[in-house]
Amino acid sequence: MSKTQLKTRAGDSAPQGDDGEIRLAAGESLSMRMWKDEEPNEDKPLRTNDYETVGYVLSGRAELLVNGETIPLEPGDSWLVPKGAEHTYRILERFTAIEATSPPALKAGHGA
Repeated sequence: MSKTQLKTRAGDSAPQGDDGEIRLAAGESLSMRMWKDEEPNEDKPLRTNDYETVGYVLSGRAELLVNGETIPLEPGDSWLVPKGAEHTYRILERFTAIEATSPPALKAGHGA
């Protein structure tokens, strides 16, 4: 039996992704990232991903627009964006959240 090598990443030294996300721990089938102090904005362009995303709001307020439905997000809320669902986020108040993607967003061909 081979030994599993555990990898950790401290938030203050984690690299930043192409969209401003902080890349946290990642494995073969799951990755985690943080969106920290995102400023209020207009809707970002609609997009679809070839991975599933779940998230948890730490602070601030936003709206998730997914498949034509608007879902309010506040501290303590969690959400799911299914693989292939058309979606965008509207940040209403400085926003911090943690997301996990499966398969990992980077392995799914997003980000460097």
